[in-house]
Amino acid sequence: MRALALFSGGLDSALAIRVVQEQGIEVIALNFVSHFFGGKNEKAENMAKQLGIKLEYVDFKAIHTEIVKNPPSGRGKNINPCIDCHALMFKVAAGLLEKYDAQFLISGEVLGQRPMSQNYNALGRVQKLAEVDDIIVRPLSAKCLPETKPEKEGWIDRAQLLDIQGRSRKRQMAMMDEFGLVEYPSPGGGCLLTDPNYSNRLKLIEKDGFLDEEHSFLFHLAKVGRMFRMDEGKYLFVGRENEDNLKLSEQKAHASLYIVGAGTPGPAILGFGEMTDEDRKFAMELFSRYSKSKGKEEIQLLLDGVITKVEAVDLEALAEKIGKYQYTGQKIK
Repeated sequence: MRALALFSGGLDSALAIRVVQEQGIEVIALNFVSHFFGGKNEKAENMAKQLGIKLEYVDFKAIHTEIVKNPPSGRGKNINPCIDCHALMFKVAAGLLEKYDAQFLISGEVLGQRPMSQNYNALGRVQKLAEVDDIIVRPLSAKCLPETKPEKEGWIDRAQLLDIQGRSRKRQMAMMDEFGLVEYPSPGGGCLLTDPNYSNRLKLIEKDGFLDEEHSFLFHLAKVGRMFRMDEGKYLFVGRENEDNLKLSEQKAHASLYIVGAGTPGPAILGFGEMTDEDRKFAMELFSRYSKSKGKEEIQLLLDGVITKVEAVDLEALAEKIGKYQYTGQKIK
């Protein structure tokens, strides 16, 4: 008997796998990779090693973007379509059962842990949207939920499953200690779509008509540093630290403007959209302002690969422009 598990590498998904393993069932972990969560990471791989399981990465970026754009069940507090996202993962996982010669699916979902997306009705809707044949087992809350096909068929013993519910994770943490599973990530988090600041940046991109796979590089730029919007569909992304600068450089193929220092340390700046001369001047002044010179002296920079001189900046006038154009995470109406 073999099961496929939705696996983030965190507390609940790890414990769900171990509970099933205790019944002698082999588990293969599927880590789903979108633009907003998942992907190769040391913590997930370390936990997979502790569990002694095979870890497979499943790239579903394109179809997940469509769910974020048009979620049948609507969004949560931010831009997160949790119910439809979970359903999509189960649907994709079900399509992999034959490939891995597996019989059913498991996840670390806990009844009542997330009041909106993991209540009794929501879990039922996830199964309906996933279009699977009653083969989803949630080992941590199984005794609080209807009996599933794997339980009815005797593939897994319901008596050895758990009855956890609610938001506290004390019981899970105690069980992880009992199983000797250590160095697991702190509970919660993981999906950028639930982060209010990032979510509001993404809503701005949606408002401008770019919430699609073709413009998915904007999803990643929105994770980086400072964001300025001069006009509809026209942005500047300004690094705050070296890691930001490296991430901006990775996306420069999509840039209509790209600035780095030429002798004076400062942020990388990437522009998207049709830039006017005034926009370019603003970008160069931003570099000067956030560079080591603080805008107080003449410097040189590389603008699209060309050495360009920037005079000392009128900091008061620039501050007004920054206040006008910088997007600070406010809600989009």
